[in-house]
Amino acid sequence: MTQQDKKLAFKIYLYLGALFITSLVVSNLIFQKFFYWYPFGDFKVFGASLFEVSVGILPYPITFLITDLISEIYGKKKANQVVTAGIFASLFSMGIVLLADVVPAIPTSPIQNDIFTKVFALSPIAVLASMIAYLFAQYIDITIYHFWKKLTNGKYLWLRNNFSTFTSQFIDTFTVVLLLCVFKVLPWDLFYGLVVSGFLFKVFVAIIDTPLLYFFVYLFKKRFKLKPNEEIDFEF
Repeated sequence: MTQQDKKLAFKIYLYLGALFITSLVVSNLIFQKFFYWYPFGDFKVFGASLFEVSVGILPYPITFLITDLISEIYGKKKANQVVTAGIFASLFSMGIVLLADVVPAIPTSPIQNDIFTKVFALSPIAVLASMIAYLFAQYIDITIYHFWKKLTNGKYLWLRNNFSTFTSQFIDTFTVVLLLCVFKVLPWDLFYGLVVSGFLFKVFVAIIDTPLLYFFVYLFKKRFKLKPNEEIDFEF
């Protein structure tokens, strides 16, 4: 690979990392709004709404698509680096939110203290729960992805993409909802509905993003002339 190709690969990696971190941070900031993702509205299972999910879930599947893409093209080490950077970015953003919440609003401020606190006050707890779940889920996703990649000798991209995502997304959904209920951010009567609904939504998105992963992997391998199982090393 030429030096110019390495620089291009590094630039793309940075942009993928930026998309990953932005998706993660935003999901932690907007999680308190809920909606029905099923077009026909509410449906009860165990007395809980099956299709009720937080809007914070909308950008979250993007993070797993990006880590799978980075895993496939750049390798396990680079994928783990992005995950670690995402943790730092989330914690740092919550520090800024906490500081902003402490600073008193002036009388003419469009957003007063009570409204700001109502929207953002629970975010640190949510981020703590999300980060614990996120740590387990993302590292497990990357590990399982590379396990299947090695086992299948780089074949069956759809298999490792979906197997790793389904497993890690269930762990993520179960853990974050459990912790939010334990910390009393959410009531326990929402637990089953949010776990099942959140997991089904993520499975649905994972199935949809499989063709996208194939498409992007194809573009990368064509542009950088990668052989089967070959990964980009842009160390200078």
